[in-house]
Amino acid sequence: MSLSQPAAARVILLTGPSGSGKSSLAAVTGLPVLRLDDFYKEGDDPTLPLMSGGSHGSVDWDSAASWNAGAAMAAVRELCATGRAAVPVYEISTSSITGEAPVDLGGAPLFIAEGIFAADIVAPCRELGLLADALCLSRGAVTTARRRFVRDLREGRKSVRFLARRGWSLMRAERTIVARHAELGAYVCGRGEALERIRGAGRVPEPVAPVAPVVVEA
Repeated sequence: MSLSQPAAARVILLTGPSGSGKSSLAAVTGLPVLRLDDFYKEGDDPTLPLMSGGSHGSVDWDSAASWNAGAAMAAVRELCATGRAAVPVYEISTSSITGEAPVDLGGAPLFIAEGIFAADIVAPCRELGLLADALCLSRGAVTTARRRFVRDLREGRKSVRFLARRGWSLMRAERTIVARHAELGAYVCGRGEALERIRGAGRVPEPVAPVAPVVVEA
């Protein structure tokens, strides 16, 4: 889609630390959702970043370099242009793409693209005129850490040891993570304010009725 072509839909980018409640918030809006975490690189990708100070071969899955920003941006552009896109299905426990699934906006003029690296595509979305809003959900480091650990255990995402180590690291780094999202253009807010902004982005102002000219008789 070129800059001269109007978008059929616009995107709300929803980011925030892992466990901040992005997916659950997106679900209650009733808008179509694109899961940006499905654009992680696969475990055998040679470009995956490694953890500094960690054991040899330990992938840093919290680095934006572990995510395929180009593929994610291509899907957003396709959805905005045509309302449809085929996207990967990613299995976090095995760090692999297991298939492909269609996303169809069903004619909706607005959709949410949510994931921990959503802020990394704020700039190109804005430049192309596709951005309706960019939000960073922040609920406090302790609350987020608890939610994240319970979710990851329930879904069997990684080993308990890995999850505990990662959770502690992310809790300590949460301020830095949120600050980075803000620097990339996301508005930092809580769940309630985020929901209000999402609802507001979909509202169309009521047309103003034309005012009849006043005729002054001489």
